[in-house]
Amino acid sequence: MNRPLTMRGRPAVWALLLALAAPAAHAGLFDDDEARKAILDMRQRQEQGDAKLRAAMAENQAQLLEQISQLRRSLLDLNNQLETVRAEMARMRGQDEQLQRDVTELQRVQGDLQKAQKDVQQGVEDRIRKLEPVKVSVDGREFLVDPEERRQYEDAMALLRKSEFAAASAAFAAFAKRYPASGYMPSLQFWRGNAQYAMREYREAINSFRALLSTAPDHVRAPESLLAIANCQMELKDNKGARRTIDELVKAYPKSEAAQAGKERLASLR
Repeated sequence: MNRPLTMRGRPAVWALLLALAAPAAHAGLFDDDEARKAILDMRQRQEQGDAKLRAAMAENQAQLLEQISQLRRSLLDLNNQLETVRAEMARMRGQDEQLQRDVTELQRVQGDLQKAQKDVQQGVEDRIRKLEPVKVSVDGREFLVDPEERRQYEDAMALLRKSEFAAASAAFAAFAKRYPASGYMPSLQFWRGNAQYAMREYREAINSFRALLSTAPDHVRAPESLLAIANCQMELKDNKGARRTIDELVKAYPKSEAAQAGKERLASLR
């Protein structure tokens, strides 16, 4: 029959219980420290990892910022280069436009020079033509005269054809003074005598006709000149002189029309 434990036996029980509980309590305390330590280690490692991560991120960010800065500098340099290229292209376009303007101006100047040269050459040729002798044919005679010489003679003849006898006579006189050896002189003396006859300057007309006869007795106008002299003498009432002149005409130029006309006038002089 079991008896209840006495007070004297209780301390032994409590000692046994404590002995049994001690390892378990010690084991629990050990486990808590290890866990705490592990947690601390994990936290430390995490903090270290976070620090490394932040450092890496900071480094990457710095590198990225540097790369961005370099990219910006590169873009700025490229933009500057582009601006330089644009400016150079604009300068080259300006030079090209100026060159085109210069070429156009040069072509214009060249054209002006060519025209001026052509004008000068034409002027020289015109002056040469004015100075070069030309061949003319008057009263069956051919000879060389200067262009100005021909112009003055033709101008004087034009006055005579318009019956401007005084002006024609003066023009013939001026011509004879300027061109005394001209091939026009025999014909000029004949026509000057006619202009003087028309103005009733009979003595002056006789002198003009005689000048033709003395310088060109074989001239086609020589017979007419003798007949004209006879007419002037008749106007001066010198019938005797007129008969002598007609006789001279008939003897010198017997087959001329002027000689036949002179023979007919002899009857009126007798």
